[in-house]
Amino acid sequence: MPKPLQVLIWIAISLLGAGSVAFSALHKGETINALWLVVAGLCSFAVAYRFYSKWLITKVLVLDKHRAPPSVTHKDGKDFVPTNKWVVFGHHFAAIAGPGPLVGPVLAAQFGYLPGMLWILIGATLGGGVHDAIVMFASIRRGGKSVGQMLKEEVNPVVGFVAMVSVLAIMTILLAVLGLVVVKALAESPWGLFTIVMTIPLAFIMGFGHTIFGVSVRNITIFGIIGLLVSVWAGSNLKAWGIEHFFDYKGETIAWSIMIYGFAASVLPVWMLLAPRDYLSTFMKIGTVAVLAIVVIWVAPDLQMPKLTKFVDGTGLVFLGSVFPFVFITIACGAISGFHALISSGTTPKLLDNEADIRSVAYGAMITEMLVALMALVAACALQPGEYFAINAGINKTMAPTEVVGVISNAGFPVTVAGMEKLAADIGEKTMFGRVGGAPTFAVGMAQMFARAFGPAWMSFWYHFAIMFEALFILTTIDAGTRVGRFILQDFLGGIWKPLGNTRSLPANVFASALLVAAWGYFLYQGVVDPLGGINTLWPLFGIANQLLAVIAFCLGTTILIKMGKARYLLVTVIPLVFLMSATFAAGYIKLFDQDPRMGFIAGAKMYGDKLAKGGTPVEMKTWAAQQFNFNVDTGVTAFFLLAVAIIFFGCLVEWIKLLSGSKKVVLNEEPYVALPEGA
Repeated sequence: MPKPLQVLIWIAISLLGAGSVAFSALHKGETINALWLVVAGLCSFAVAYRFYSKWLITKVLVLDKHRAPPSVTHKDGKDFVPTNKWVVFGHHFAAIAGPGPLVGPVLAAQFGYLPGMLWILIGATLGGGVHDAIVMFASIRRGGKSVGQMLKEEVNPVVGFVAMVSVLAIMTILLAVLGLVVVKALAESPWGLFTIVMTIPLAFIMGFGHTIFGVSVRNITIFGIIGLLVSVWAGSNLKAWGIEHFFDYKGETIAWSIMIYGFAASVLPVWMLLAPRDYLSTFMKIGTVAVLAIVVIWVAPDLQMPKLTKFVDGTGLVFLGSVFPFVFITIACGAISGFHALISSGTTPKLLDNEADIRSVAYGAMITEMLVALMALVAACALQPGEYFAINAGINKTMAPTEVVGVISNAGFPVTVAGMEKLAADIGEKTMFGRVGGAPTFAVGMAQMFARAFGPAWMSFWYHFAIMFEALFILTTIDAGTRVGRFILQDFLGGIWKPLGNTRSLPANVFASALLVAAWGYFLYQGVVDPLGGINTLWPLFGIANQLLAVIAFCLGTTILIKMGKARYLLVTVIPLVFLMSATFAAGYIKLFDQDPRMGFIAGAKMYGDKLAKGGTPVEMKTWAAQQFNFNVDTGVTAFFLLAVAIIFFGCLVEWIKLLSGSKKVVLNEEPYVALPEGA
């Protein structure tokens, strides 16, 4: 194609994207067509990948396609395994795309569609993609080491120690929360459980077929996709075949099953279960979102949610908190997510067979997730606002349906009990009042659009398909996260007793995996059996903890750039670092010290302490004591995380000043250069 024509095409794409964003932001009508958001997302994806990621890779990081990566130099057949680029992309995308890109945008829709849309588009292209790529680059150049281990070597042992402890604590919370979401999605859901269970034997066959028997990636992919589609179809027919009861389990059983699966995925060779299963899951993830995008283009629904709601002031019915800073905490995956740094410095750098593929695997997967988040936002905002709030509002726990619709209607979003009952009947559920958490809302929005495209008779089918789809999204984050956590834990334990840090030792791997699974599994199980304890204590910390991980990763990235002599490019990491620190620390401060006991942890603990002092029934006293304990734990953990990240930031800041002033010699701790063997 002639260069002048290429230039004209890219100018047209850029103008179309900018115009779509501008129209979405400045539109003053009651509704806006969802196509404006879809076009904005697709154009942002194209321009960011074509230009910004190329500049980042060629000018800032300067990747070397002839340099041997850790998968080659440390090849062991277990953790370090040279793997086809597209299989690695599938694993990486499946691992990073957990509940965040689906749930976060749905919850943030209470502010209107505009704040979430802008944060997703800007955050992912200028922040999230950079975050993922630079951490993966740093890890590949350092033998696949974790964020904490790299900070220890590149800054100092104190910063590294604090980082490793912080990352392990944060990861325990994240994995337990993710596990609880999966349990809630799969408990008493035979179809979803069956489909997910079937991905395990399919993954084993794919892993052995490709790695041991040399079956091509193309053929093994065709087999896996056909097997997955057959599993989805079979899962929807379990009741008709009379075998539904074999896959109908309570939450406790599913919690134990998730723990066993996480342990197996951490210990077994990566090619055997983890990589092929994540690769397979990616086809379901990207395929479903792609079909959803096509349906949105076909149906062209209007967004019923206004661009801004009255709840930007912090008085939301879904959750309390003003648009700044809480939209940036609520939407993590899909914009910027610290969890991605764990995958980018965990499993993926040990699999990638050429560091030049960082662009497509790290940056490409991040902005693909951006489109997923945008589709979730569209699905939520296409609902009638009254229905959206009736599904998600926390007031539903204490009020009758008639009272709930009264509060929501008085807030300016009309809804009726009859309308909600019809919605529940259409999707085959008993009620949709108080189905908080974001996942049911996304499923309803997706089901309604699919029903408009393929007919209303399939409404219930699409709703339950979406629930299964969301559970599949999340489970692939747990398996990769557990393996990454094992690497980090072994880095830490190796400093106590060297043999425990040997990732080639099966006993060391088993011990570290068991220890990590026991940690997050404990909170998961307590959250399942005790609604007032366990993981519910830590749920409010999820968003803050995740974004604090991103702050740690940007600190590492900034240090690496300075040591590489790339100080002129520091704004690439410093701008998102400063912004994310401001938002996350502001949110942490509010959660600690706000005087409203529904918002502030300290105020909440005091409120329940006062109730305990006044006395009540035995049931009330037990409940209040549990709630007071939860708030006290939230207070202590939040304060610890903020303090730890502050120590890491200021430790890195001192290092940056020394390096930039020349008072400290630059020592870049990359592994020695090894040329990639020809034909590799």
